[in-house]
Amino acid sequence: MYKLGVFQLLFLAAITQVALALRDGECEVCIKTVEKFAATLSDDVKSNPKSIEAEFRKFCKVSKNKENRFCYYLGGLEESATGILGELSKPLSWSMPADKICEKLKKKDAQICDLRFDKQIDLKNVDLKKLKVRDLKKILNDWDENCKLAEVYRLINRPSM
Repeated sequence: MYKLGVFQLLFLAAITQVALALRDGECEVCIKTVEKFAATLSDDVKSNPKSIEAEFRKFCKVSKNKENRFCYYLGGLEESATGILGELSKPLSWSMPADKICEKLKKKDAQICDLRFDKQIDLKNVDLKKLKVRDLKKILNDWDENCKLAEVYRLINRPSM
């Protein structure tokens, strides 16, 4: 009877591990951002968790949109309310894959995996005159352009070249 209990516990542990694994398309912002950040690290920085944290803070200063929100959740920004950078830096120093790091981060803060990238607008096949102002502002923000709404209408209504 004791052996049956051990097998049941092992089976339950295996099922729990499978249930906690990331599904396809889940944590896309986390995985892409961790991979992008890890690619910027040199070999001597990768071995030290404290230097990884310092580099991540530098990385977050120039991040935008969803990557910036990811940095906020981890504590990589100055205005972040909490900080779980150790949950990123230690596994990175061990060369753990990005998806496994994101699984660990999801356990600490589930909203990290709720982030999704916005769909990209195909500028060649879309009629700018029919886009919503929100989408036009997003396009301009992606181009690092700051302009007022009147300028947006002027850009749309200008003659085609």
